[in-house]
Amino acid sequence: MTRYNIWSLLTLLLLVGCNDDIAEQKEFIDQIQASATPQVEPVPHMRDFTHFAYTAHNLRSPFVAPEPEVIESKMIQVQNCLHPDPDRARDPLEKYPIDTLSMKGTIATKNVTWALIKASDQGLYKIKRGQYMGLYHGEVINVQPGFIELLELIPDGSGCWKERLSRVEIREVQESDASEQ
Repeated sequence: MTRYNIWSLLTLLLLVGCNDDIAEQKEFIDQIQASATPQVEPVPHMRDFTHFAYTAHNLRSPFVAPEPEVIESKMIQVQNCLHPDPDRARDPLEKYPIDTLSMKGTIATKNVTWALIKASDQGLYKIKRGQYMGLYHGEVINVQPGFIELLELIPDGSGCWKERLSRVEIREVQESDASEQ
């Protein structure tokens, strides 16, 4: 009989645990829902769509080769302005940008003054008046003990070129240069 009493007691405890007394939980949920009303921002006003009318249909397509007459007229237009000589032999210092070249000194003979130029590849070059250096066809027009003057040709974007005076000055020996020697 004791076994029957134990099973009855366990069943009674299980039934008490399944009581439907969740009033506190419902009250808590109602309180949270009442306090947390989301604020929805109003939808922004949408601009009206305006149709873009493509009006370049009568111009040349960029996906089709231009007519030969157009190319010839452009070449004639470009030939009537300043441009570098494409047939001129390139000097070794023309493959370096001017800002990577530094003047280290000069060597003078009776007739010619040479400038010593150190390039970014650590090579030492000599250059005189009339030679070229830099990426923009910079012709050396003056060699002085403290600087070199260049006349560079800068593209203007329309197929022509403009002249610009530039200067490469001698740099004082810095600690990094002194440690290399």
